[in-house]
Amino acid sequence: MRPPAGPHDAPSAPAWPRGSLFRRALAAPAANVALFAFLLNYPWEFLQAPLFRGMAAAPHWEGVVLCTRAALGDAVLAVVAFWGVAAVAGTRRWILHPSALQVVGFVGVGLVITLALERLATGPLGLWEYAEAMPVLPLLGAGLAPALQWILLPPLVAWFVRRQLT
Repeated sequence: MRPPAGPHDAPSAPAWPRGSLFRRALAAPAANVALFAFLLNYPWEFLQAPLFRGMAAAPHWEGVVLCTRAALGDAVLAVVAFWGVAAVAGTRRWILHPSALQVVGFVGVGLVITLALERLATGPLGLWEYAEAMPVLPLLGAGLAPALQWILLPPLVAWFVRRQLT
């Protein structure tokens, strides 16, 4: 029999109840997509910041806030793309064993939405401007860096989610 805990004994770490909301969230594919999309897009946003007018000279905290918002938006967009593929696949578990077509769909949905948002934000909405260093895609008017972001990162998101959940 173990003696009662004394005043100098460290408390044991709380165990998450078997059916807890936290445990269920960790097992949900969409939550993992959001988490890994944020973690992968966050550094990308900082790396591409000099390609946007005014970001290189922005106060540090302002740049952090803008990049954080952008990465959160990217995470939401990744979840939208995930659910789009899930709707077509008929299951949200598609990401556990994605086909090449499903990954292309995941990338494609995010890319189309991103290109449209970039065009609106730099055009009629005037939310941001590209710096001279940003290559712009002809005819589309969207920056190359945001387009590459949605070509390169979603397959990594899918890979990390699959590893996490299997």
